[in-house]
Amino acid sequence: MKIDVMTKDKDIKTVVPPLRFPEFSENGEWTIVPLKKHAKLITEKAKNRNYMPLSVTSGVGLVSQMEKFGREIAGEQYKNYYVINKFDFAYNKSATTSYPEGYISMLKDFDRGAVPNSIFTCFSVDKNEINPQYLDQLFQDNFHGKWLRNYIEIGSRANGALSIDSKILLNMLIPLPKLKEQLKIKDCLSCLDDLISAVADKIETLKEYKKGLMQQLFPAEGKTTPAIRFPEFQNEGKWMLLPIKKYNIDILTGYAFRGSEILEDNDGTPLMRGINITEGVVRHNNDIDRFYSGEDHTLSKYRLLCNDLVIAMDGSKVGRNFALINKQDEGSLLVQRVARLRADNIDFIMFIYQQIGSDRFKTYIDRINTSSGIPHISLKQIEDFKIWTTRNDKEFRMVTNCLSSVDELISTETTKLDQLKAHKKGLMQQLFPKLQ
Repeated sequence: MKIDVMTKDKDIKTVVPPLRFPEFSENGEWTIVPLKKHAKLITEKAKNRNYMPLSVTSGVGLVSQMEKFGREIAGEQYKNYYVINKFDFAYNKSATTSYPEGYISMLKDFDRGAVPNSIFTCFSVDKNEINPQYLDQLFQDNFHGKWLRNYIEIGSRANGALSIDSKILLNMLIPLPKLKEQLKIKDCLSCLDDLISAVADKIETLKEYKKGLMQQLFPAEGKTTPAIRFPEFQNEGKWMLLPIKKYNIDILTGYAFRGSEILEDNDGTPLMRGINITEGVVRHNNDIDRFYSGEDHTLSKYRLLCNDLVIAMDGSKVGRNFALINKQDEGSLLVQRVARLRADNIDFIMFIYQQIGSDRFKTYIDRINTSSGIPHISLKQIEDFKIWTTRNDKEFRMVTNCLSSVDELISTETTKLDQLKAHKKGLMQQLFPKLQ
């Protein structure tokens, strides 16, 4: 990467990205300019005019308040909302896990709208110099976060929002090729976005299909036989609904390791914590993986085996975070507040796994957590959850195999989605120069 300071303007630098479309290879270097050079703040207020009140969902963008909250929440404050037009930007100063420095959204689904002035800074760009969708690609990749994090003091919040001066936002340095090259980059990345969106939609469709299938393959509320039954089992009689503790299931919760026994590097035995378990899968990355530093052989009962069912017992998604242990995670040690279910009959554990992933289990957990505080579930409450089973082992195997085949389709598409996102991220690292 080449960066030179030009003598005519101390605010302008030049740069060349690692990868460039052939038709622009002779177009000279990109410029690095402050956003304020081609952008201006929006201060127009809604007053008593009728615009769509908007909110934001990080990673998604601006949506109507009706869509997000089921109602409009503007109230008396609406008159002070900022008015933005299509392709204008709104910086939400609320921190999220994915965007700890706040999120910048481009308005794309409405011609005009109004956003709360209390937590948004809004700006428009000169479309003769900047293609808004090109800039939006940068912001989706949290380009602004890398700039803003240098100016956010720890704990610096006002009314729940990050305390960021609009001047700092507009001083952000952005890489700009000529407009035609911006359009080419935007078109390339937008095609990838369309493909990513199509795969994500397919995954959601498969999940809805599975949900509907489970409603047919398991007895409904108040019934003892499913609506759809494989032909060879039509005369097998009623299904049974009994608490997990009534079945031959070995169930326990994990060990309470001391902080001094837990390492952040991989020099030790992997630990299976609640944070590693999310909606049907075990996830790993350097930020969440932890390891046990000792060699205490009395912990052998906490070692996980392949096909163990693990359930996170705390957190906002308790009742939704569960997974089956695969070969990769075999031998990990179970940590306190994670439940482990094990059975000699692996097919039966798979059958339970499918029911733990059902809406019925989620509803059961929600009924337990009616008070405020961090949602949780006890080992006894897991043991008391009622599981359907059949009188014929072959029947529950067929039901499990049917649902597992849909799981495999979902898993395949999820892998494809992850690969596409990784491909886009890698492509962006090549198409855009690194400034920070």
